[in-house]
Amino acid sequence: MREEEKKSTSKFRRILKKRWALPAIYISSAALILALVFIVQNSFNNSASPDKVEDSAQSGENYDEPAVEVNSSLESIQMPVKDVASTVVKKPFYDVNADEKAQEEALVSYDNRYEPNKGIDIAQKDGKAFDVVAALSGVVTKVQEDALLGNVIEVEHEDGVVTRYQAVTDIQVAVGDQVKQGQAIATAGKSQINEDAGTHVHFEIRKDKVAVNPSDYEGKQASSIQTESVSSDGEEVEAEPKEDTKEEPSQEENSNSEENSNSNEADEQPVQ
Repeated sequence: MREEEKKSTSKFRRILKKRWALPAIYISSAALILALVFIVQNSFNNSASPDKVEDSAQSGENYDEPAVEVNSSLESIQMPVKDVASTVVKKPFYDVNADEKAQEEALVSYDNRYEPNKGIDIAQKDGKAFDVVAALSGVVTKVQEDALLGNVIEVEHEDGVVTRYQAVTDIQVAVGDQVKQGQAIATAGKSQINEDAGTHVHFEIRKDKVAVNPSDYEGKQASSIQTESVSSDGEEVEAEPKEDTKEEPSQEENSNSEENSNSNEADEQPVQ
C-alpha cells in the first residue's frame, strides 16, 4: 500500500513539474467558478415573482411608461396648424369689449344675417390646403358632417375645455379616439357660412360651453382659461338674476291712502 501511495505521489509531482500543469489548473478553476456564478444568478432571477414586478411598475419604478395624463395637463395651447408663420387669420373672434370697427370685422354674414364669430378662421397665405392638427391632447367626442359649417370635429380636454374644428375635409379621426397635440386630424376645407375665407379651418376653444378667443390663450395652459357668461348675441348676461324686492310704503303714504279712501267713500254716498 505504501509503495502504491509513493508511486501516485511521484506521478503527481512529475505532472506538476510540466510547464502546462499550473496554467491548466488555473484555467479549470476559473471556469468552475464562473459556472457556479452563472448558476446562482439564474436561480436568483427565476425566483423573482411576477407580483413583485407589477408592484414595482405601479410604484413608479418603471420609468419607460409614458405619463400621458400628466403631460397633457401641462401642455400649452397651440394653433391647429403646423406652421403658424405661413398662415393668416381671415376672420377674428368677436370680442364684446372691442371697438366698433373690430366687432364689424368679426361678424359672419350669411343669408342676410349677421352673427358674431365664436372662433377664428385660419388660412394659408397662399390659399392652399393644409393639415389641421390637434391644439391639445384629448379625446374625440364629436365628428359630424355638416355642409353649412363644413364638417365638425370636437376634442374634449381637462378642466372643461373643448376644442372645435370646422370647415375640414379628409377627417382622420373617429369618436373615442385619443389624439396627441400636433397630430393631424383633418385637412382644411371650405364652408358655406364663410365662403369668403376660402380654404380655411374655423377654430374654437370653449370653456364650460362658453366660447373664448383662441388668440388670447395661444401658448397658455388650458387651466388658465377664464370665461364670462354671454348670450347668443354676444352681450354679457348677469350670472345671477336680481332679486325682486319691493319697498314697504311709508307711514305718510299709508295715511294719504286712507284719506283718499275716506274721501272716495264720502263721494259715493247717495244724495238725499
